[in-house]
Amino acid sequence: RVQLVESGGGSAQAGGSLRLSCKASGPGSRCYLGWFRQAPGKERNLVAVLNSDGTATYSDSVQGRFTVSRGNRTLYLQMDSLEPNDTAMYYCAACRGAVCTDGYCLNPQDPYWGQGTQVTVSS
Repeated sequence: RVQLVESGGGSAQAGGSLRLSCKASGPGSRCYLGWFRQAPGKERNLVAVLNSDGTATYSDSVQGRFTVSRGNRTLYLQMDSLEPNDTAMYYCAACRGAVCTDGYCLNPQDPYWGQGTQVTVSS
């Protein structure tokens, strides 16, 4: 089965930066969807996703501070100007091959999920 492994999480001071990576492995076709996060006691929410036209969509709270990209068969999330509210478990998601076209996800239903990487930002 497809496995997604996130890395790059850790602790940072407010105003600092971290770069998350996500690597897919295992049999089966897929394409990267993007990044989501979940803070304690809250729902999992969208952080940044890749659109089928090559652009990206960001949540209002990270717009202008975070950048999603992909390369070397890896999905990245560059996080700058970190804030304490960015503290959460960050998850990578990938779509199943049947809904991928030209490497982009057309339908994010029932994606593959990674195990998550913790990001903690202190003030």
